This record gives sequence, structure tokens and C-alpha cells, in this order.
Amino acid sequence: MKALSRISLAIVLAVSTASAWAEDVQVAVAANFTKPMEKIAADFEKATGNKVVAAFGASGKLVEQMKNGAPFEIFLSADQKNPMKLEKENLSVPDSRFTYAIGKLVLWSAKPQFVDDKGSILKTGSDFQHISIADPKTAPYGKAALAVMEKLGVLDTLKPKIVQGDSIAQAKEFVSSGNAELGFVALSQVIKDNTGSSWMVPQDLYKPLYQDAILLKTGENSAAAKAFMSYLASAPAQAVITDYGYDLPGWAKTDAK
Repeated sequence: MKALSRISLAIVLAVSTASAWAEDVQVAVAANFTKPMEKIAADFEKATGNKVVAAFGASGKLVEQMKNGAPFEIFLSADQKNPMKLEKENLSVPDSRFTYAIGKLVLWSAKPQFVDDKGSILKTGSDFQHISIADPKTAPYGKAALAVMEKLGVLDTLKPKIVQGDSIAQAKEFVSSGNAELGFVALSQVIKDNTGSSWMVPQDLYKPLYQDAILLKTGENSAAAKAFMSYLASAPAQAVITDYGYDLPGWAKTDAK
């Protein structure tokens, strides 16, 4: 795998655990990955003694914070484009970037039976006043939502009804609170929720949401940061990722066999 140096995870964890002083790892995380990240971070701390300090938000906004000196050591993006920006600006460790998950988009409503399993409500447009998406300028899932509506030929009709959240987390909150009757969210945000109704958006309606992780220059000399990058590619972390509805990249599926 290009991004990882193929150092044994067992060795990395042993070195980290052997350290007399546990370290904090500062990680910037795309909002769609909040729930799996919380689980992975807790498991990582149990395994190594190192603590993940995570900040969640829209990928584009997190990148701007890094450019302005935010002390993040690792970035888990919702796309590939934003980590590539950090590479071009020499803010990351060379060859550290890899795809850790492939996201899925869902049209979701907090109301039962409001959204059918074909998303037909988008074409009628008469049963709702507001549809929520994440800001497409900074959030990859918001950009994907626009692509879906455009491909279905309903974007012009629905534009007046669109409300934008700063991140996919806020987009979901608009729906949860009733400020929007429905919205485009990440599958990981609702996969464990037995309420409401949803339509899994076919993946041929939007570009694949390849989500890349990258080690930043600020974490280059941190054993804990390197350990977390390795842990993210481990079988226990992959199990959490798939449990929240993400697909794994080809390298992960191959290594898992």
C-alpha cells in the first residue's frame, strides 16, 4: 500500500505502548466520520494508551484551519481533493496519504414513510418546503447532493427549497430538528437510527466519495500519530468502518482476506 511504509502494526503499537508517557494525537476529521471515529479513537486509546483529540467539521474548512496554523497532526477528509491540496502546499508527510473509507449518500427524513425507497419525493417536490444539504463549497457530501439532484433533473425546481449546513452534521441537524423535512446525509449518520425513512442514493448518481487520510508535517515526529495512521488501516478499525456503512478500498479488502 503506497501510503503506509508496511511497518508491522504490532511493532508500531508495541513502541507506542512501551513509551513511558502516553501522547495526545490531534486529528481533524470530516463530520460524516464522527460516529465511527469516536469508536475507533476509544479502541485506539485502549490498545496504545495514546489519546485522540478530534475536531470535526467540513473538510474544506478544516483545510483552511490547517493552512492558518491549526496544530492538527492527522487529517481524515471526506474526499481526496483536500488532502491533495495539503500535499501540494508541502504541509503533509510525503507518501502518507491513503484511502481509509468510501462514503455513501442517503436521502433521509426524520418522518417515517416520508421518503420511499426510490427517492420519488424529489421529483414531486410538493410535499416539503425545505431540503437540507451540506455546503457544497466546503463539504464533499454537499457537492455530491447537488450532483444527484442535477442528474435527476430536479435541481432547478428544488433550488428554492435548499437549506445549507456548514457541514454534513449541521445538514442532518436541520432534518432532525424539523427545520427541513428531509435532507442528504451520510449513511454513517443514520445507519444505527431505526427512526425516520430513507433512500440509499445509487452510487452511479454521484462520484465515489473516496475519503483519504494524511499525516501532516506537524505529526511527522510523533510516534502516536504514526501509530494511529497504522491503526486506521488495521482490521479492528476496518470492522468499525464497515459497521457504519462505508465500503473499504481495494487494498483493504485484499489485505483482509
